[in-house]
Amino acid sequence: MVEWTGKFAYQQVADDLRRRIAGGEFTESGQLPSLAQLQKTYEVTVTVARAAIRQLTTNGLAVSHQGKGAFLTPDASRAAQLTDPVGAVTELREEVERLRTEVGELRRRVATLEGS
Repeated sequence: MVEWTGKFAYQQVADDLRRRIAGGEFTESGQLPSLAQLQKTYEVTVTVARAAIRQLTTNGLAVSHQGKGAFLTPDASRAAQLTDPVGAVTELREEVERLRTEVGELRRRVATLEGS
């Protein structure tokens, strides 16, 4: 799964996990795949899998409990979207649309007040 892209293998794994978190894939259980599962899925060493999980914990997307695994933080899905460029753009578009609606409503109110 890990390719020669110029990025470290652990970053590629962490990026893919981040995309999956943003997509809501792990929200039901709240638990990320084990290191053994990551090794098998991404065909990487345990060191790479561990570094990918460490990056997610550093970014506040997960917490790791020795012997139990890594679990999503309560706002992991939203945080993953914001650290993912596509998710950030989607979030910004939604915010711009919300602001446009509010500004339109304020303009209508001002026009009504000025006409009174």
